[in-house]
Amino acid sequence: MTDDRRPAGPVRSRLDEAAERSGQVAERVRHRSGQARRVRARQWEVTLVISLQAGLAAAIAALIAKNLLGPGSHVFAPAAAVATIATAIGQRARRTFELLGGVGLGIVIGDTLRFVLGSGPWQTGVVVALAIATALLVAGKGGPLVGQAGGTAVLIATLAPTGRGLELPRIFDALVGGAVGLLVVALLLPINPMRVLDRAATPIFAVLSEQLEELAQALRQRNGDRSMRVLERLRGTEEDLGRLHDSLSGAEEVVTIAPARWHRRQQFHEYARSASNLERLLLDSRAMARWSTTALQYDEPIPPELPDAIARLGQAVAEMRRECRMGDYPLCTRKLVEECADLAGRAAATGVKSFGDALVTGLRTASSDLLRAAGCEPDDANRIVRKAAGAGEAAVHPPLRRHLHRARPTRAARARRRAHLAARRRDDGRAGLPRRERPAR
Repeated sequence: MTDDRRPAGPVRSRLDEAAERSGQVAERVRHRSGQARRVRARQWEVTLVISLQAGLAAAIAALIAKNLLGPGSHVFAPAAAVATIATAIGQRARRTFELLGGVGLGIVIGDTLRFVLGSGPWQTGVVVALAIATALLVAGKGGPLVGQAGGTAVLIATLAPTGRGLELPRIFDALVGGAVGLLVVALLLPINPMRVLDRAATPIFAVLSEQLEELAQALRQRNGDRSMRVLERLRGTEEDLGRLHDSLSGAEEVVTIAPARWHRRQQFHEYARSASNLERLLLDSRAMARWSTTALQYDEPIPPELPDAIARLGQAVAEMRRECRMGDYPLCTRKLVEECADLAGRAAATGVKSFGDALVTGLRTASSDLLRAAGCEPDDANRIVRKAAGAGEAAVHPPLRRHLHRARPTRAARARRRAHLAARRRDDGRAGLPRRERPAR
């Protein structure tokens, strides 16, 4: 855990501190404005797609209801279609079934209570209250089921006395609208799931590569404030992670219900596995930023290999992004990861203290997670990182050379040597020579 002490450094004037703070504020403003522009561009694209889907679904639902469901104002068919499209991507199928269930629940409760209690203002209040309570008990939370149950109960309680036969048209309208909404999403205008995922993962890759390079520079300069800003920036990626999770849910829905996207299923599962490892890599980077800040605060030694290893990791993130988009095997990514692990091993052998050692461990963990995100199996990724780190340590402190080629004498050889030494002692005794010392074993 980091403490509140500032790292030791040269004394600066107030003018220098004010200039540095102004530069930091300007940098944050530029970063946030650029990020806001990217988010707005993605929102405009998503808005355009959803608008086209909703308009097409409403037109088709109204046409089918007019021609197949008989005379009358079938308002609920296009409304149900639009409600299906407007639901968050990745939840449309489930929300459509909730919508249909809410309509059915509202009809059953509304008709039953209207038959028992009659019609009137207070009866309408009781019907709606019981319909909402039942829907909440069934769903456990708010949503289309609760809203449609309450809305249908209102219609049944207020309009049924003046207009008979509202139940079946309401059910058929809901069925037509929900089916048309799913048809448009699945067949007519299905989104490209891989494009959605790629767009959602782009800001995470950018943040990782940029901030790892920034963290390396902070360690080279022994600037604790700079490393703390890296930590704060990495902690501010929760919205990006949320968008990535929503995109994964939406892509899974598309490759499940859209026949035109079924050939993307295997690619989606690989991308989903890479996304989970990418999220772990982001958490590893946060931990490294925190340990770097604490190591600087405690004035621990930072070998030059340590910031170089972090910079290599940032380069590997950017390279993996490029190779994955090109569809290439991640050879350059693996090479950069091996260099990162090798430098981490050299730093550990050179000499680090407690938080520096934690930083080395975090580098090895992050390297393994990056290889897994690039498609390596967990055992292979761990083996590659372990081998590279061991080579780095051995380059700084080579292992002691042993007499590997000297064969250990066998029992018979030792017995022959003892017999030979005993015979020599006997011969020396007969010749009157002084007795030789027994050689040390």
